[in-house]
Amino acid sequence: MFGSAASSVALGLAAATTWGGSDFAGGIGARRSPALLITVSGHMVTLAVLLAVCVFGVLPVPHPIEFFEGAIGGLEGSLALVLFYRALAMGAMGLTAALTGLLTALVPVLFGLWSEGLPAPLAIAGLALGCVAIWLIAHSPGHTTPPLALLMGAISGAGFGLQLILFKLAARDGVLWALTSARIGGVLGMTAILLFAWPRANGDRKRIWRGFWRIGILAGVLDTTGNLGYTLAAHTGRLDLAAMVSSLYPGFTILLAALILRERPTARQTLGMAIALASVVLLSL
Repeated sequence: MFGSAASSVALGLAAATTWGGSDFAGGIGARRSPALLITVSGHMVTLAVLLAVCVFGVLPVPHPIEFFEGAIGGLEGSLALVLFYRALAMGAMGLTAALTGLLTALVPVLFGLWSEGLPAPLAIAGLALGCVAIWLIAHSPGHTTPPLALLMGAISGAGFGLQLILFKLAARDGVLWALTSARIGGVLGMTAILLFAWPRANGDRKRIWRGFWRIGILAGVLDTTGNLGYTLAAHTGRLDLAAMVSSLYPGFTILLAALILRERPTARQTLGMAIALASVVLLSL
């Protein structure tokens, strides 16, 4: 039991690390190009790579239900991402990001508790500490957040959480095909948004379109690696444990910002990361 939990937590940590790196790269790129363009470019390139691996590796084609579950997860996850970006742009980010991160973890955790039963007492304590850690890391108090932004953040968090559940379900017939079908759904969703909802005027288009794909590919590769780590963790272990550990990724984004950009974390965020470490230890036991 220890080995299974520990390996699942290790894979979840790998997912959290690469997801945090993806968000960091995307955030850097979004300073000069729209985040949606960066995300679409990364999705398209990684979709091509995943399709090539599945086709040339002659991996068994999954059952249509599993393929559909992965595609729906990718589609609704991409829409949730756009909604999340929109919510962040409406006002103070701290409470919105904290609410989104908490629901991203809680939705699959509650589903896992319902479908798999209660874990060991130490794991329950680890799940509770994980929720506290996510809130402390992401929440910046002292700012007023528009109610609509909170609503959009809550919807996007529920969408991200549902995506994590669908990833696990889609992996029953193979992890790589689950990631591929999810990417197909995500690319279709974001392409539709670009075609039908993209603003007509975006200022300096030459600046917007110059070089965004480079950071997009980096963010996409890191995001896909994170998806692989999480899906393996959820496929080989409990969904609630894998989801909680993977959802600690904002802490790694903050660490990268501190190391590369010299942005010092607040005392609140430092406490949250310490609690996250304690949560990971308990979940590993």
